[in-house]
Amino acid sequence: MVPFNDGTAYHEAGHAVIAMALGRFVDRVTIVPDQEHAGLCEFRKGAIRRSEDWLEREILIALGGIAAEARHTGTYPWDGAARDEQVVRSLAVQRAGERRAERLQRRLLAKVEHLLSREGNWRAVEIIAAELVRLGTISGRTARHLFEQACDAC
Repeated sequence: MVPFNDGTAYHEAGHAVIAMALGRFVDRVTIVPDQEHAGLCEFRKGAIRRSEDWLEREILIALGGIAAEARHTGTYPWDGAARDEQVVRSLAVQRAGERRAERLQRRLLAKVEHLLSREGNWRAVEIIAAELVRLGTISGRTARHLFEQACDAC
């Protein structure tokens, strides 16, 4: 068995935890690479709990991966998160316009970092990342169970 990258595990766990913290249902999380992705957090189709600001929620989820990986490693590996960065940029421009998009991105990155600094959320990232390193792929149901377990322990 090929050992899995723990940076990728933290990245995908970050997406999953932020999504679940904001009410989005995760279908599957994997760090088994394919031709397009080093890992992937997939969401259940049509199972979105409406939020007051869906666009901001999607930006926060997209930033959750890089923020969790950076908290784990101490650096922001933007080169490995180019697809996330494109999604964030596109949504930020849609919301704030070209001139103010970067400022919005910085503000929302700070918000994600704050969400991840909460004890239960960070513990959930660590637990989910450990399961991903161990198994490669987990179901959304498993991710939700681990998330709830981490949050209940606080």
